[in-house]
Amino acid sequence: MLALQINAERQVAVKEMPRPEPGPGEVLIRVHLAGICGTDLQILQGYHDFQGVMGHEFVGVVAGPRDSSWYGRKVVGEINVTCGRCDLCRQGMSRHCRERQVIGIKDRDGAFAPYLTLPQANLVAVPLQVEDEAAVFTEPLAAAMVVMEAVRPPYNSPLLVVGDGRLGLLISWALSLSKAEVHLVGHHEAHLALAQSYGITTFLEKDLPPGDYEVVVEASGAPAGLDLALSRVRPRGAVILKSTYTGSYPLNSAHLVVPEVRLLGSRCGPLGPAIRMLARGLINYRALIDRRFPLSQGVEALEWAQRPGVLKVLLDCREG
Repeated sequence: MLALQINAERQVAVKEMPRPEPGPGEVLIRVHLAGICGTDLQILQGYHDFQGVMGHEFVGVVAGPRDSSWYGRKVVGEINVTCGRCDLCRQGMSRHCRERQVIGIKDRDGAFAPYLTLPQANLVAVPLQVEDEAAVFTEPLAAAMVVMEAVRPPYNSPLLVVGDGRLGLLISWALSLSKAEVHLVGHHEAHLALAQSYGITTFLEKDLPPGDYEVVVEASGAPAGLDLALSRVRPRGAVILKSTYTGSYPLNSAHLVVPEVRLLGSRCGPLGPAIRMLARGLINYRALIDRRFPLSQGVEALEWAQRPGVLKVLLDCREG
């Protein structure tokens, strides 16, 4: 099969490789669609020094083994493959498993291929009414929705989301559906318009009025976004950090200590609630799709995804 791979020299190519074989307790998934996200673009810059098949946002159908109760079902999957034995797994924090692999990100091949393997325990069924183009957004939507677990959104004052890209829009939409008052700041008028239909107040960064916020969510994908977030959080407020950067960030500890600000990391979320939200038609996923490429043009798809202002790029991974 052909797969989009990155090597130790950060060279990316679509190459032939053997079809993976599921291990004990695992299934083989025939991938239909996969999404390119900001983390994939950071991998091109050396994030986690990942080597192998890229990609972690996907929807597909279980293609084996035939005796699996999942055989033939359309699924998405939890991206963290965990040991189930370490102290963190036993304490219910399996996403932080000390031995974890993360598909397409850390120590395990991912979804930019016609097939991948996952443990059955990682699977979430996709309802029949949820089409592939919606289901491929399950993982990023789950990551957006989990923001509400990091800190309870204020309901007596607005919160601010920094960044009007793929993740920033999903976060602002999810927060608005929770009845929070959401402000979104970004750089693209067309992106901000997608948020306005959800009742979100939007600003170009140059027009953001003075004032501070009890909660600021940083989802810009750039260190400058954290600068803005820290400048707009009020004393004893919280900044929820969603962006991952390849390089380091020169944080001045006084910006946290003096105003007693909390800086909270937020990563993955449970897939079930995200699937249910998509099934109810609450997310305008079509507006986020910029282009769709066949897997054979995976390198071109990654190049397109890096263009300024591009939202979601999808890969059709079906063979033939």
